[in-house]
Amino acid sequence: MAAKNKYMSEDKKISNVGWVAIIIIGLLVLGAIVSFAILRDRFVNQQWRTVTVTGQGRISYNPDLAIVTLGVQIDKIAKPDEALNQLNSKVAGIVSALKEIGIAAEDIQTQNYSLYPQYDYINNASKVTGYNANQQLVVKISGYDKDQSRLSQAIAAASKAGANQVNSLTFDSSQMNDLKQQARLAAISDAKDKSAALAETAGVELKEIVGWYENYINPTPVYSTMDYARGGMGAGGEVSPQTPAGEREVVIEIGVNYNIK
Repeated sequence: MAAKNKYMSEDKKISNVGWVAIIIIGLLVLGAIVSFAILRDRFVNQQWRTVTVTGQGRISYNPDLAIVTLGVQIDKIAKPDEALNQLNSKVAGIVSALKEIGIAAEDIQTQNYSLYPQYDYINNASKVTGYNANQQLVVKISGYDKDQSRLSQAIAAASKAGANQVNSLTFDSSQMNDLKQQARLAAISDAKDKSAALAETAGVELKEIVGWYENYINPTPVYSTMDYARGGMGAGGEVSPQTPAGEREVVIEIGVNYNIK
């Protein structure tokens, strides 16, 4: 009986040793798998340190386009159809006057057209006392760099024909895409010049360019609002606004992303 118990004890020891060996082998295999996964991730998905250097490109130009928004406001007309008839008549006269001074039909566009009731408080009650109508025309004047008086002539002609609002005035270039491209190239060149000096000072080595982003800094437009007397300025004389555009700039910033060593 004692011998039998001895053999059972020996078998139990062997069994325990087997399980320990299996556990150790399993841990070794798991460790190998984890190590392989880490090494694979490092090789496949290499972690790079990056730095961004921002350059700026500025290109000066003289505007050759002037864009003015003219309007007609009709107030407190008894009937809506009468308000629209008056509005349409004045706008037709303005378009005709602009064409007479050489503005092409395709350079005259409607931006807004509205008809709405006028409410007044009478005896503590809101009542419709008439109808208001408004139309806005966007007029593009080409060749502004060669003859700036064309803009003044357009505003004067429109005002004499019945325009009683000048809501905005901006200046632009017909070659804006080319100017932006020149500014981009100048910005990238500026970034490259800066990057060399910065890398030397920081004690790092720049590697390949891995990307970049662009930021177009829109120049501040010129805005003005002039509400003329109803019916335009024809009765009081022609308008001769002074509207110098001056020299403008296209400004573009480009951030260039480098890998660094």
